[in-house]
Amino acid sequence: MAGNTDLVILTVNVNGMNSPIKRRQIADWIKSQNPTICCLQETHLKQGDAYRVKVKGWSKIYYASGEVKKAGVAILISDQAKVKIDLIKTDKEGNYILLKGSINNEAISILNIYAPSGMALNFLKEKLRELQEEIDNKTVIVGDLNLALSELGKSNHKTNKKEIKEVNRILENLGILDLWRKLNGDRREYTFFSAVHGTYSKIDHILGHKDLKIKCKKAEIVNAFFSDHDAIKTTFNKKLGGNRPKSNWKLNNLI
Repeated sequence: MAGNTDLVILTVNVNGMNSPIKRRQIADWIKSQNPTICCLQETHLKQGDAYRVKVKGWSKIYYASGEVKKAGVAILISDQAKVKIDLIKTDKEGNYILLKGSINNEAISILNIYAPSGMALNFLKEKLRELQEEIDNKTVIVGDLNLALSELGKSNHKTNKKEIKEVNRILENLGILDLWRKLNGDRREYTFFSAVHGTYSKIDHILGHKDLKIKCKKAEIVNAFFSDHDAIKTTFNKKLGGNRPKSNWKLNNLI
């Protein structure tokens, strides 16, 4: 980990983990990045196969998988961290996993999402509505949302402005903002290259409650050589802020 005062969260779409060679590559890469929390999307592991996710030093592993080799998400937590998990929520397709609890005696909620391509906006609406009662000022949302969150998120500038506006309105009403963008301003960096369209886009994200902004020290895109996505790595101060009550808005009244 970056230091005993830091909480480091790493997220990447691995684009499949069924190959033993690739699993070793991913494990070695995680060790080299040394995060407190590592979130994986598109493991492509079926129910019953998720035990194949093994990384020495990150033995606390929580996952959601479907019945076929698609989707699949996992959260790995460093053995160096003191962990207490109070709540785990998943969906049967393996598109998200939510953990609520504490790390090193600091309350935290981690929501790891893979939003399926072609239906990402509707998926996010549905799942964020389902999980709204669990989203508070200690919440970090990570994953492959299959959506750019600003016009800076695509190299050809051809974004769906209506879609961007709608997803940002939903996130704003949750008190959630794009931590990478807040720290990096108008910088144009991308996490995914589409060979079909010949374009780069930033569809992988680390988002967090606005209260976490001042605790976020660094957010960077890092190479993940084994995947067609790059990763995002974010460093927080260990203490994630004060305990405030959850807001009482209702997402379903706003969409």
